[in-house]
Amino acid sequence: MESLGNWFDSVQQWLFESVMQPLMFHVGLGNVLEAGYEASGWLLVGVLQLVVILVVIGPLQRLWPVEPVTDRATIRTDILYTLIHRLGLFRLGLFLAIDPLADDLFGALRVAGINTFQLDGVWPGISDMPWVSLLMYLVVFDFVDYWIHRGQHHFEWWWRLHSLHHAQRQMTMWSDNRNHLLDDLLRDTILVVVAQLIGVAPGQFIAIVAITQLSESFQHANVRLWFGRWGERLWVSPRFHRLHHSVGIGHETIKRMNGPPEDPVVLGGHNFGVLLPWWDVLMRTANFELRYDPTGVRDQVEPGANGQLRDYGSGFWSQQWRGVLRLFGKA
Repeated sequence: MESLGNWFDSVQQWLFESVMQPLMFHVGLGNVLEAGYEASGWLLVGVLQLVVILVVIGPLQRLWPVEPVTDRATIRTDILYTLIHRLGLFRLGLFLAIDPLADDLFGALRVAGINTFQLDGVWPGISDMPWVSLLMYLVVFDFVDYWIHRGQHHFEWWWRLHSLHHAQRQMTMWSDNRNHLLDDLLRDTILVVVAQLIGVAPGQFIAIVAITQLSESFQHANVRLWFGRWGERLWVSPRFHRLHHSVGIGHETIKRMNGPPEDPVVLGGHNFGVLLPWWDVLMRTANFELRYDPTGVRDQVEPGANGQLRDYGSGFWSQQWRGVLRLFGKA
């Protein structure tokens, strides 16, 4: 752990001093060099993730695909989403829009004598065990992510944004970051606030996000793979998560107790876990069926009340715009 951390720090320092710092001075951002150093860490993590995606996950998709690739255009759009997020462009926007507000808020609380909670202080000596500390924070953030995901599927207004993610019918290792930017902004704002509240160090937060993102890329891969009876209950597999994306299965709940037969489907679904299926097991939202169904949203394959299929957009900007229209009930 220490050797890996030292290697990362040295490469990040080189990247900052050789690329980021000169660039920031050139564009007049010398007053925020600390943010530039953090940005170089996100950039380095993103590059490493892209290497793993291409070198490890890519060959698995070619060896054991669930379905043939028939729509390369939509995959290229997903690649654009991935580059925006993994290379730190979205993080830059988040830093400019949210971080200053969060810093002001928590700074004011500290001045008022209200200190944030330090989670690793609950267990004496845990700060001297970096792997244990990291795993503890990973579990906490995954629990928060589970409930964020439940919210994205429970609240109609939030689903109108999140449904873009589920509208991908050609799911691949690039599909994880296919989200509406407002959806990502809301989710990441919640996670940043949680990180501040429980005292996560910046380096630990980067590691948590990196592990989560890389696992999610694997979960979305076009791979016919599961982890076996017990492995499926320890970590979210591509099979487990693909069912969450399956039309009529993963993001819908059959309402039979009180609802009329002609209106049996409501928002809900199964397999909301981001890393750990434990929360789905505890909340009874897990589905461990060994099946690989087509992905997408029901209104893409079944006409709505107007007799038409819903259009989620074909390119980045059209998808973002149609998401805004859906949010206000205009599409």
